[in-house]
Amino acid sequence: MTGNFPAVSGLLCPLKKEMMTEEKDMKCAGNEDDFSRLEINISNCRYNYKYFRGLLKPSTKLLILVKANAYGHGAVEFASMMESLGADYLAVAYPVEGIELREAGIKVPVLVLTAGTDFFDEIIGYGLEPGIPNMYTLKALCRVLDSKGIRNFPVHLKLDTGMHRLGFMTSEIDELLEFLATTDAVRVKSVYSHLAASEDPLYDDFTESQVSMFLSNAGRISSALGYRPMYHILNSAGIERFPQYQFDMVRLGIGIYGISALPSVKLSPVASFKCKILQIKHLKPEDGTIGYGCCGHIAPAGTVIATIPVGYADGIDRHLGNGHCSFMLNGHRVPTIGNICMDMCMLDITGVKAETGDTVTIFGSDPTASELASILGTIPYEIFTSIPRRIERIIVR
Repeated sequence: MTGNFPAVSGLLCPLKKEMMTEEKDMKCAGNEDDFSRLEINISNCRYNYKYFRGLLKPSTKLLILVKANAYGHGAVEFASMMESLGADYLAVAYPVEGIELREAGIKVPVLVLTAGTDFFDEIIGYGLEPGIPNMYTLKALCRVLDSKGIRNFPVHLKLDTGMHRLGFMTSEIDELLEFLATTDAVRVKSVYSHLAASEDPLYDDFTESQVSMFLSNAGRISSALGYRPMYHILNSAGIERFPQYQFDMVRLGIGIYGISALPSVKLSPVASFKCKILQIKHLKPEDGTIGYGCCGHIAPAGTVIATIPVGYADGIDRHLGNGHCSFMLNGHRVPTIGNICMDMCMLDITGVKAETGDTVTIFGSDPTASELASILGTIPYEIFTSIPRRIERIIVR
């Protein structure tokens, strides 16, 4: 399964239709007419890549997570950058994401973490490598492979070591090995598991127990197979905090996008969410209130507001309204005022020199996505992945 990856005729229509209905173009920076954009900084991306690569042995392979549109950063473009930097593997959540990469010309091996059972023809046709979490999926895949006369198709076995989401439990390993002994339709490329709390020192004993269980069950599988697949269990936080368990490969996700598990480490934010001021209004107390629900109140001395073209449909959570956060404008932090609208929100820029068309930074280096996540009681992952595809991704260097 190398070289070109032909489409499977008659089976891709639903998937291709889904992909073609969304914007996927990312262009280079320089078009100052763009109202709203997510700037992807290549230099910062390289910095983060080199930092994590530097924590690994030269022999350890590096897999980059580009699922969920590369955590909101633009899957095809980010995957291309990772391929050029030398990533050994990419990983996506669903087959449609892997197909998108292949159709864009990405050649590096792609692991489909949640392969399911509905799109094996596409996975095979596009040379994707499925993660296998249970016997149902494994047997279903082997039936398809047998029908096509395919042997030694690469698969990755997922073990459940305590996350209790997907994966083979310890009690299921015997059945797995008995079945693998009866088929040559698949060849196990790797055995992997997922750490539940590698970022939290309070759960270090649990993390150690996960690794111990993983090594025990992965060892049983290797012994029965007669060959040793790759082992991988570390995520971004695991790479930083448990490098002794890097084994054959590690999976780098949130870290490559600029979020470290270590307070002392300052990674570079890859994405900066920016937009331009649509209109500025100088309001007097008698002008009433601002926004939906009449929740924005004008100061006794008057208030200057700027309206920007991003709202909750663009990932600006409604809970960030009414002064709960502030964005950057011309070197000053300016708070939200009134409720966040679907496509717009208002900022209190009283005392800040600004003009229509000036740039506002929603997040980037200041404020950071982590700051917004903390205000919302969530994690940076949600901030990144909430930015829809209608916000254009633009490369900056």
